[in-house]
Amino acid sequence: MDARFTDEQDEIRRTLRDLLDKRCGPQELRAAVDTPAGHDRALWTALAGHLGLPGLALPETCGGVGGTVTELALACEETGRALAPTPLLATAVLAAPLLLALGTGAQCAGFLPRIASGDLTAALAVPGPALATALALTGHDRRGQWAGGGRAGGVQARRAEGGWQVYGQVDQVLDGHSAELLLVAAHTGGFARSRVLLFLVREDAPGLTRVRQTALDATRPQGRIQLRDTPAELLGDEAADALAALARLGDTAAACLAAEAVGAAARVLERTVEYVGQREQFGRPVGSFQAVKHRLADAYVQVQAARSAAYYAAWAAAAPAPGAETAGPLALAQALEALRRAAAEGIQLHGGIGFTWEHEAHLYFKRAAGDELLFGPVHRLRAQAADAAHVFEEAGT
Repeated sequence: MDARFTDEQDEIRRTLRDLLDKRCGPQELRAAVDTPAGHDRALWTALAGHLGLPGLALPETCGGVGGTVTELALACEETGRALAPTPLLATAVLAAPLLLALGTGAQCAGFLPRIASGDLTAALAVPGPALATALALTGHDRRGQWAGGGRAGGVQARRAEGGWQVYGQVDQVLDGHSAELLLVAAHTGGFARSRVLLFLVREDAPGLTRVRQTALDATRPQGRIQLRDTPAELLGDEAADALAALARLGDTAAACLAAEAVGAAARVLERTVEYVGQREQFGRPVGSFQAVKHRLADAYVQVQAARSAAYYAAWAAAAPAPGAETAGPLALAQALEALRRAAAEGIQLHGGIGFTWEHEAHLYFKRAAGDELLFGPVHRLRAQAADAAHVFEEAGT
């Protein structure tokens, strides 16, 4: 393994950071989350047009850059640093890899170039609070019971004249209220012989209702979608193993989320160090007190360790190796802990201003808490990694 970044990878980070520093400051961030879409469409257009961000990990034949998960994770680290409210996670990390893995030639040709150019945003809709389970981050349900089990609830799919129809509701869909294409996981085939398949639902499909939800993390907008006999297109064919594809996607998602959390943790820690160097108490900077130095040093070590774990997880997802299946959940757990620690220290060491709505410190803490609710919790991420590595199995069993 060569741990050094290439010149192209360093350029991606530098250029993206420069652009976000200019276009996604605190005021722009707050203005973006208050829009109906929850993100700045002009910023997304710039990220797609100037940097090709949505297509970083898509092959050149599909209009992408031809990079790997590593490049995508590095981009996520920079967007996480700015808490940039963009459709990057929903579109490029969760939806595009599924389209590439399962889509027919016509589907890939019709959707992936538009995603790579930024013209099309997409979202993955998984019924119930089960996104982490579907991605095999906190458990692996081989029957897909999280999708409704073929019973009432969840999302059901049935054949209709000329195709398929889906019926049900999904309450937590990242960018689900604004995405132009939905990838919906649904049960089909009846309870006894049911299985999970993925379906494509367009934004203007009859019977589709979408409402933005109030989320803990406003920089990570979510929507509730309702499907009432909505026409849908099967992603790939009926022989496709959607559950296996979702489980494989979990490695990519965990690496990108871990890198994103590391970027956010590093940024809030930088701001805290800068502030305690300026704020004075008893006639001297707060940062000169030994107790404060120790707390920030511990947080720094935790962030750096999480960064190393996130980079390894990205490398492992790009070039799978034996034993690498635990890298993603472990890196995500470590990164979420580092972000929570750095954000908590930032809130406290900023003093009274750190607890106010006007300061940005709470946004970083909410990102850590919100991600843990969606993709964790941390102890279950570690438990899943331990199960995958057979840590607690007796020898010979």
